[in-house]
Amino acid sequence: MEAWALGMFMISAGLFATLLESPGSPVHQAIPDPAIRLALMGLAMGLTAVAIIYSPWGQTSGAHMNPAVTLTFLRLGKVAPWDALFYIIAQFVGGALGIALTALLLGELFTGPQVAFVVTMPGQAGLGVAFVTEFFMSLLLMLTILWVSNTPKTERLTGLAAGLLVATFITLAAPISGMSINPARTFASAVNSAQWASIWIYFTAPIMGMLAAVDIYRKLRPDHKVICAKLDHPDHRRCIHCGYDPHQPSAIHSGNSS
Repeated sequence: MEAWALGMFMISAGLFATLLESPGSPVHQAIPDPAIRLALMGLAMGLTAVAIIYSPWGQTSGAHMNPAVTLTFLRLGKVAPWDALFYIIAQFVGGALGIALTALLLGELFTGPQVAFVVTMPGQAGLGVAFVTEFFMSLLLMLTILWVSNTPKTERLTGLAAGLLVATFITLAAPISGMSINPARTFASAVNSAQWASIWIYFTAPIMGMLAAVDIYRKLRPDHKVICAKLDHPDHRRCIHCGYDPHQPSAIHSGNSS
């Protein structure tokens, strides 16, 4: 399910990037303003993230789609080490296969220089600015996930909050850092395109930013426990992370636990 989740995210990224940025695309020709096209790309990927998070498979796995997210919940003790290992493997494999399938289906329209496998590359501001941007976007995303998902009145809005941030980050930060906040997402494009330049940024900044969010969250809410590792925790689905089982008479929804 985690492989499918990031694979679908990457296929969506490839399809929308090709539609918006390939010179032969009628959408590209109809929208000459690159800022508007970038905002539409952000909207498309934000909605894609929301759809995956609230999908049956996303609700079952927790829809991490990102090794940095999984490692953060591992640090919090909400994911078993064995599960975390295979989640991360699945994310890398699924993302890479998603890009490979998109390249097979779209060919030069996707692999050409205008779309270029949707690789993430630092902008003209340089490597340092790209690193800092990726760090703080990752920190803000994880802090938002932790805060919203562990507040009873807003827990079911976590996926919407995450999708809104993804859309905003792409719109504002893609020209600065490429907007990855996900090692497996960057790897997926790099391994298919053989473009590995500056990949260290995308393997370090997102992980560091999300792990830093844990310390900030604990300081801001010292008496508030993290409930579970899922971005959406519906009542009707079993959870491998917190042990919730709707078929057990004594089961208590993790979101209603103290």
